[in-house]
Amino acid sequence: MTATTTSAGSDLSDLARSDASLRAFLHGLPGVDQVGAEQRAAMLGTRSIKTSAKAWAIDLAIRMVDLTTLEGADTPGKVRALSAKALRPDPADGSCPPVAAVCVYPSMVPVAASVLAGSAVHLASVATAFPSGQAPLAVKIADTEAAVAAGADEIDMVINRGAFLAGRYREVYDEIVAVKEACEDAHLKVILETGELATYDNVRRASWLAMLAGGDFIKTSTGKVPVAATLPVTLVMLEAVRDFRDTTGRQVGVKPAGGIKTTKDAMKYLVTVNETAGEDWLDPDWFRFGASSLLNDLLMQRTKLTTGVYSGPDYFTLD
Repeated sequence: MTATTTSAGSDLSDLARSDASLRAFLHGLPGVDQVGAEQRAAMLGTRSIKTSAKAWAIDLAIRMVDLTTLEGADTPGKVRALSAKALRPDPADGSCPPVAAVCVYPSMVPVAASVLAGSAVHLASVATAFPSGQAPLAVKIADTEAAVAAGADEIDMVINRGAFLAGRYREVYDEIVAVKEACEDAHLKVILETGELATYDNVRRASWLAMLAGGDFIKTSTGKVPVAATLPVTLVMLEAVRDFRDTTGRQVGVKPAGGIKTTKDAMKYLVTVNETAGEDWLDPDWFRFGASSLLNDLLMQRTKLTTGVYSGPDYFTLD
């Protein structure tokens, strides 16, 4: 079992000795002021980024994109095209940076790996009975091991929300620890599916639980439920990673996913990152966007800034 220690050297692993100890810790976290969180998120969402700073922010947002396709109709051709786009998002402009990662189902990992091999673009795979998380642990481990063996260097796992909401925190913790071990050297992103957690307090508790169990990132959503990433939820998660680093000395990333479609949306998130967690998280190693259509809008806005001409949505490939 993975232990979490503070920067001062104190051991937090005893928290996971039972559901009762985990519950006492998680329910002892400060409650989230719902009105305050939503008002602050709304206020941060009104901030604007201008001229040269906007150009920098757009390039940063492109570098933070996990370019994603998670559809039952995914084909090898679609995944190869998406992977090529990840490497060179704008073929007409070599100065455009590549994205952070491509995210696909485990069966498509070998296809993406054949295109991304030797590049700096990461290969992420959803696993652990995505999107429901309702499968025996042995199946989740096999799912993870297969994706890593095929070439994934990042795993996006889903927690069992039913177990979490029933208060079976130790069960959720142990599953995350087991999947983390199965990841070997791959980074683990833990999907909370915040749209099903009902309250901001649960979002904070789930964030801490995932981090205590060894998650490298906490991620909002699968994109498969009606409510995906929101700015207030992401703000709560950013506060959690900030406080977790202050407590333990370990930095954890955040990935909002689902529903982030425009450059304006992305700018709101970047402002919120800077104002909540700080500049250390303004890096693809610590903040990602899980998205499919966002990249095209970023590219259109980038073209407008660099050429003065606004390209239509059909100028770039559809994802």
